[in-house]
Amino acid sequence: MRKNILILLFTLLSISAYANGVIKGKIISENTELEFVSVGLSGTSFGGVSDQNGNFELTNVPYGKYKLVVSMLGYISQAQSITLNANNNSIQLNFDLKESATNLDEMVISGTMKPVSKLESSVPVEVYSTEFFIANPTPSIFESMQNVNGVRPQLNCSVCNTGDIHINGLEGAYTMVLLDGMPIVSGLSTVYGLMGIPQALIERVEIVKGPASTLYGSEAVGGLVNIITKKASNAPVFSADIFGTSWGEVSTDLGAKFGIGKKAQSLMGISYFNYQNPIDNNGDGFTDVTLQNRISIFNKLSFERKSKKTFTLAGRYIYEDRWGGEMNWSHKYRGGSEIYGESIYTKRWEAFGVYQLPTTEIINFQFSVNGHKQNSVYGNTPYIADQYVAFGQLTWNKQIGNKHDLMLGTAMRYIYYDDNTFATLETDGVTNQVAHTYLPGIFLQDEIQVGVQNKVLLGVRYDHNNTHGSIFSPRVNYKWSSLNKENIFRVSLGNGYRVANVFTEDHAALTGAREVVFEENLAPETSWNMNLNFVKKIYTSSNTYIGLDASAFYTHFENKIFADYETDPSKIIYANLNGKAISKGVSLNLDIALENGLTILAGATLMDVYSVEEGIRERQILTERVSGVWNIGYTFERINLKVDYTGNLYGPMRLPLLNEEGKEQVDFRDAESPFWSLQNIQLTKTLKNGLQIYGGVKNLLNYTPPVNSIARASDPFENDESLKIPFDPSYVFAPNQGIRAFLGVRYALK
Repeated sequence: MRKNILILLFTLLSISAYANGVIKGKIISENTELEFVSVGLSGTSFGGVSDQNGNFELTNVPYGKYKLVVSMLGYISQAQSITLNANNNSIQLNFDLKESATNLDEMVISGTMKPVSKLESSVPVEVYSTEFFIANPTPSIFESMQNVNGVRPQLNCSVCNTGDIHINGLEGAYTMVLLDGMPIVSGLSTVYGLMGIPQALIERVEIVKGPASTLYGSEAVGGLVNIITKKASNAPVFSADIFGTSWGEVSTDLGAKFGIGKKAQSLMGISYFNYQNPIDNNGDGFTDVTLQNRISIFNKLSFERKSKKTFTLAGRYIYEDRWGGEMNWSHKYRGGSEIYGESIYTKRWEAFGVYQLPTTEIINFQFSVNGHKQNSVYGNTPYIADQYVAFGQLTWNKQIGNKHDLMLGTAMRYIYYDDNTFATLETDGVTNQVAHTYLPGIFLQDEIQVGVQNKVLLGVRYDHNNTHGSIFSPRVNYKWSSLNKENIFRVSLGNGYRVANVFTEDHAALTGAREVVFEENLAPETSWNMNLNFVKKIYTSSNTYIGLDASAFYTHFENKIFADYETDPSKIIYANLNGKAISKGVSLNLDIALENGLTILAGATLMDVYSVEEGIRERQILTERVSGVWNIGYTFERINLKVDYTGNLYGPMRLPLLNEEGKEQVDFRDAESPFWSLQNIQLTKTLKNGLQIYGGVKNLLNYTPPVNSIARASDPFENDESLKIPFDPSYVFAPNQGIRAFLGVRYALK
């Protein structure tokens, strides 16, 4: 009897062992073994990860039908149905994963003017998707930049709140802003044109830090911001994003696409922002935030051609009425000397497009044209200006063998500029002279593949300015990457230049009561920049992704245009610096994605920006030494609720005081700003029909700058001769807007 029981047990154990199978295999991506890939049977506890050779094995799997899922952050997941039984108890499966088109490795165009994988680009390009920006919704792309590491939106006036974008500590005039690769935001619109781009139509924003003049010419000295709009094929049929704040701001973004006949698709967007609630929380008698009424209409046409070649045509119109000033100001006081106000009417139109020539070669014609009319008054000082910019560019891209990727291009930019200041006066001081600027150029670049892991990019550009003559802009880029692309090292060396127009770029030249003085004819600025960049991608056994992006930069300026606010408090003195200017520093971006859905984007920048003239070293005004940003998100999957916590931190900046050198101190405001931070929190609830309801709090810490930011606020027209300090609203380093709640809805019909 005992013997029979033992035989029965042995038989049952044998059957049990026989009823279990093995699943094994290998996981690669582009012939490279992938480690730490998650492998599991859906709905069971059976799972594991691949080893350093990409191999995996699941043992003792009971017979049955399963779905085997293979996944890894940064790659497109794959699944396969399998059946284990007595006739098939050992299964061998191999997977070739493709990299996903997420922000881990997007296609970018800004670095080399042609589509290329971000990891394959010889030029380091940072990419920020719409998901990044909606974590802290704002009414303009200008404000959205506040959470990008090394990039800071700088307000230039406490009264009218105009501003520009600083990259690595360099002023906004050194940043080129592009829309779909076209340099339409330049001159006058550098100050005002960053507002009113419909964010519902933005697909991503690409940022290049460092000179890009070899490809883009003048203005791309400090870097560029390229705003890429959606393709009609990828855009939702209809989208809407509407939110308001407890301060009374209302922002509306609408988007729609529709067909025009059988061969064209239209992508239209409307952006509207309104704020009409004067607030003076700091008690200085002036509005804390500029009142605005702005509408922007955008339309992009994509044409279907038999040749499948590209043809797009886009246009945008923006109108804005903004004013700031004393609380009792109204439009009836516009331009007068009774109550101080700064009122700006802006009308701007733009048209741009790309047409690929019907040839066997890849030849693209890119073009843009824009007109900008500005009617503004700063107190009783009028500034009336017209600017027209036409730009055309022809590029030929040619692949030669497997090693050379050539691009030859020729470009032409024409600028018409006229205003009511002495900037467009003849030497007689009476006759008006319209400024005509011609800037033709030619450029060549060759991206050379050296072996499997190395790339070298050589480029050179020649431009001829009708005022300043010939300008050369060379650059060299080198990239090394490991075989699995988890380690990338880049070196960039390049030259940048800028032909300046002070009146269209420097708001301080137009506001307040200072006299503008030019000590000489301004020569074009030039710079040399070196950038070292290292990217590290880490995948852990717990299916966690960690991305590191570290850079060191150094920029040396010659002929830098220097605005002297301090020698004489009643004047702004412009001159080319007789010496050198330096911008140097290091930055680190950290990108973490956990399997549980927690994401962390954080960055920090340390920099030193200064000038040296006659042996005297002076730190640049309104430039922080240290800054940090963060964007932390977590989704509660069961209830479809996402929490976003965003913020930034800025170190002390040197501020523009009005003391005259060697004389009695008249400006008793702080010479340096404190550490300051803007922090925000948002909750987003997604309903079953795709509708999103979101809300939260902006400026959680309720930080605002000192009350005395505007000098002589009690007497802006300087009628009281006993007051020695002049009126000045340019002492501004942070927004005056305090804590506020916001609530909005977002919907997209796919």
